[in-house]
Amino acid sequence: MPYRLMAMDLDDTLLTDDLTVTETTKEAMRKAIAQGIHLTIATGRMFDSARQIAGQVGLNVPIITYQGSLIKNLLDESVLYERSVPADAAVRLCEYCRERGLHLQTYIDDKLYAPEENDKLRTYAKQSNIPYTIVPDFASLVAASKNTKLVIIDEPAYLDGIMPELRDLMGPDVHLTKSKSNYLEALHREGTKGHALRFLAAHYGIPMEETIAVGDAWNDREMIEAAGLGVAMANAVPGLKELADYVTPVSNNDDGVRHVLEKFVLG
Repeated sequence: MPYRLMAMDLDDTLLTDDLTVTETTKEAMRKAIAQGIHLTIATGRMFDSARQIAGQVGLNVPIITYQGSLIKNLLDESVLYERSVPADAAVRLCEYCRERGLHLQTYIDDKLYAPEENDKLRTYAKQSNIPYTIVPDFASLVAASKNTKLVIIDEPAYLDGIMPELRDLMGPDVHLTKSKSNYLEALHREGTKGHALRFLAAHYGIPMEETIAVGDAWNDREMIEAAGLGVAMANAVPGLKELADYVTPVSNNDDGVRHVLEKFVLG
């Protein structure tokens, strides 16, 4: 199968643990682009954060951000696809977190907002290399805005425990997922990487059979299932490996993405 579109997650997939892309992987990506292959990023990060990395590796196509809630062109920053959390659901989540003392933050117009500064927020922002704004009247901001993505940060086991309750609270129009074990994210039900990959494939006139998706975490599930070839990294969560068509023999720290390119794209 000649694959023509490949979407790659960033953290723990394209990026090593020190948040860089190796030179050997960059070279493989350059060869694929030279052959006319469409390479894109599919990440939970905001556009501004993902754009920094896309520039480093020479991508020049629209990238998938916010778990699939926003597809934006790198060249002119035009928006191709956008979804936001329904306003009533965002308000319910804000109240739920306030009552339980949970840390909640939101993205509005590609900016990160939180009600107070703490270690959870600082660590999150440092990892993504992005600024943030503190808004004391956070509930009013959430209620009056288009929230692209809301994130609860807490202990993994606790987040797993409240997931069923939150699904009932948020309703069928909200998609809940985890990008990392301690990040529980709320998005529009069509704001998944799977929806975004399908949109981008149609945009280029590429059949889904000719697409590859590469990821490591549960938030990559929808695009792994949607792609013609779903690839899980060697360091992926067990559940994703079970769903994938192929599991790389090496991790994100050992050029896993380069391995996929050489095996399935470059020949």
